[in-house]
Amino acid sequence: MRNDPLRNFRFRLEIGGISEAHFSEVTGFDISTDAIDYREGDDPTHVRKLPGLNKYGNVTLKRGITDSMDIYKWHKSIVDGKTDRKTVAIVVLDEEGKDKARFQITDAWPIKYDPMDLNAKGNDVSIETLELVNEGVERTA
Repeated sequence: MRNDPLRNFRFRLEIGGISEAHFSEVTGFDISTDAIDYREGDDPTHVRKLPGLNKYGNVTLKRGITDSMDIYKWHKSIVDGKTDRKTVAIVVLDEEGKDKARFQITDAWPIKYDPMDLNAKGNDVSIETLELVNEGVERTA
């Protein structure tokens, strides 16, 4: 049986409490671990590498702007001093639209909201951008 790689253009988002979570682009959900140099006095003449802190990249979401206010209201709650953390799931779909890979982003909250750029001479779709910080990324399926 063939096991072809998944395509990067078939996905959906689930954002706790927000029903309209359709986005055209999702970037930045990376994970890295710092390396700590360590050496004791009687070690060989090179340093050992120990795992340090884990870091999770900021997730950037982009979509065509609509009349939905959900994303704006989430960011506005942060601006108003109410830290509203949500779980975000990025679900990658196969060619038939079935769930194939799932990435769970925990304790996410918006740090930047960009409603759109405007240009009277253009004819592009207006793109709304939301940047999220988070405290964990895990592949669960």
